[in-house]
Formats: sequence, structure tokens, C-alpha cells
Amino acid sequence: MNILILGSGGREHAFAWKIAQSPLCDALFVAPGNAGTASVATNVDLSFNDFEGIASLISEKRIELVLVGPEEPLVNGIIDFLQAKPELSHVRLIGPDQTGAQLEGSKDFSKNFMQTYGIPTASYGTFTAETLDEGLAYLDAHPLPIVLKADGLAAGKGVIIAETHEEAKLCLREMLVDGKFGEAGNKVVIEQFLKGIELSVFVLTDGEHYKILPEAKDYKRIGENDTGLNTGGMGAVSPVIFADSNFLRKVEEKVVKPTLAGLKAEGIKYVGFIFIGLMNVKSEPYVIEYNVRMGDPETEVVLPRIQSDLVTLLTAAAKGTLQDTTLTISPQVAVTTVVVSGGYPGDYEKGKTIAYTDKVEDVVVFHAGTAFNGNTEVVTNGGRVLVLTGIANSLENAVHKSQRAAQTVQFEGKYYRHDIGLDLLRLKD
Repeated sequence: MNILILGSGGREHAFAWKIAQSPLCDALFVAPGNAGTASVATNVDLSFNDFEGIASLISEKRIELVLVGPEEPLVNGIIDFLQAKPELSHVRLIGPDQTGAQLEGSKDFSKNFMQTYGIPTASYGTFTAETLDEGLAYLDAHPLPIVLKADGLAAGKGVIIAETHEEAKLCLREMLVDGKFGEAGNKVVIEQFLKGIELSVFVLTDGEHYKILPEAKDYKRIGENDTGLNTGGMGAVSPVIFADSNFLRKVEEKVVKPTLAGLKAEGIKYVGFIFIGLMNVKSEPYVIEYNVRMGDPETEVVLPRIQSDLVTLLTAAAKGTLQDTTLTISPQVAVTTVVVSGGYPGDYEKGKTIAYTDKVEDVVVFHAGTAFNGNTEVVTNGGRVLVLTGIANSLENAVHKSQRAAQTVQFEGKYYRHDIGLDLLRLKD
């Protein structure tokens, strides 16, 4: 089977790494890919938003399965575009159509969806520039802290937690009036702040049946002890010690099943991954957000724990036969540390030579923001550069492997968090 992955980050390298292990995979292509995906697949210099180019590539390379990695092409309608091509009717597609992608593409849509189908989530209100005064009054009556979310895609940066009413009002004006997040902020969801421990649960579905993948906890803030600005993710751990079988059973009954039933009731044929961002509030699950793809860097700890053939699972999801497959999960612990460019998540330089990746032992090295400078030299090409996953029989050993690898790799301005997984080790004690 010839397979195409769309995307260029650590998530896509992890998918390529796992798919390349399958005997069902004859040829693997990644568009546009990075220096890491080039080691297990053929990179194609093509934007994942170039829909016509992607359709031509599928025909030219006789692609039979397409996996869409990032959210942007899904929200922009890549699945609908490919489904409308009669000559591509045989191609299996992993990802929701544009309507289903609203679960991530519109915070207002997803909150309405949760409210309609009784899925536990924080109370909220949605406001626009036309209803700014109502939004300001809503803020005045809202307990602190206050969560403000841009309705649309904002590259993971559209969420603000305000500690004062004055800060919240300023942020609301900046988003709705000053266009701080562009079109993504034309609507703003104001949400109740949930106090608890955050984690993510991932589901693969064929629209009728589902498999719950390993859960994970990621670390969003740039600074240690979860301080500083939000990022795309500085590390992740799987499994999650506080998500016991009882809690995960509640997630399945109160969140997963009603979510899939709701999609069906809305007439949405959803094929692909659902990322469910959760808050564990006194052992009860509350949904913070949906994503319509796998997370990054969570994918880099989830996929290494899946022992089943991923191509078999993906093909079954696309065919509607997921119930006939078996998902086997390793009991081992996976911990990943993200090494980033100096200045990230603000301004940073690219093109820094990366050294010593060949000396990294006992981890899986996933490339997130890398490129080739000429033929062989690997250089930085993004804010998040490398994702280093340690796998072991204990959390302590997995943390040690991942952190030792982060210390080993070198490039100018390198930064990483030294505390990934340490909070879970304290819980364990």
C-alpha cells in the first residue's frame, strides 16, 4: 500500500516512524515533511494547503491511504475536496470533513455541541464586536480567574487566563476590537476556569466504532513549574498516573460515547482522530477542548506505546471495520522532552546546525522543526526542533532517558524544560 502523510512536525515524523514499520506499507510519502521524516519516507516539497497539488500527487504516486496530520487543512476542507474527485474515490482518507472539523475550528461550535449532547464542560458565553458591551458586563459578573478563547484557529496561542477583571476586559477588547488574533478572534468564548489536573484522551473512530488510544499529559508553558508563555508543547508523558481505570471509564461513558453519538445525530460521518482535552476535577472529567487530529508532542508518547499495526487500524477506520481490529497497548512508560530554539515561543532564529543526534542513545528522536542545509547537514527550522522520547518500565527511567538525550543534542540557543514528568513522580510518591 502506498501511503501519504500531510504535515511537517514531530507528530508527522512519529506517524511516519510507526507506519514505516508496517509490512502493509509499500511506499511512504510525507508532504512537506522534515529532516526526520526523510529517514523513513520520501519527502515531497508541497504545502498541505495546496489541495490541487495534493490531489495530483495522490494520482501520480498511486496513493491508497492519506493521513492528515495538522488541523489547518482539515478545517480548510481537504477531506471534502478529495472526496469530490471521482478519480480518487478509491483512496482511504483519515480525517474529518469540514463540518466535523468545526469541533476544533470553532470553539463556539464545540461548546454548543457539548451543551446540546450533555457532555461535561465549563460554563461559557460567546461574544462578538457587536456584543462587546454584553461581554464586558458578563466579565464583571464572572468569578476569577477568567478564561478567554479565540473562536477560531490561533496556532495554540488563542487562550488567555486572566487573573483580574481589568486584564480580562483589556484582553476582550484586544481580541474583538484590535484584532489580536485576526479572524480567529472575531468571536470570543468566555469560560469558567476549571481547577484540576489536565490530561488528554485520544480516540480513533470510523464513525460508528472507536478505539481509545493511550492517554497522555503534556506541558504547555515555556518555563519550569508551568510558568511563562504557552507553547505548542514542551513535553509529554503516557500513561498518566492520576487517570486510573475508574476515571477512564467515566471518560468513555460521559465523554467519548456521547461525543460520537452527537456527531452521528448531527449527520457528521467522522473518520479519524478525536483529541479530547480534559480536566480531572475531583475525579470527574470535564472537556476543555476538542482537537480533530492527534496532539503534538502527545503523539510522540502515544504511538510508541501502541503495539498493534497502525496501518491495519487506519485502514479499518477508513473502511468502517474498526470493530474487527485489536488494539494492544504496551504497559511501558513513554516520556518526551521537546528541545526548542532560543526565544521560542517568541521570535527565534532558524538555520542553527544540530549536532550530536547520532550520540543520543536509548530514545526515539523525532524531528519537529528541522531541515537539510544542502545535502546532509541538519539545521533548525522551527520553534520546536527535536522531540526526544524515552521508553522504560518505570516513569523514573523514562524521564532519565528523555532528559539525558535533551542534554546531549546541541545547537546554538538550545532550550528545554528539566521538569517534564517530575510532577507525576511526586504524585507517585
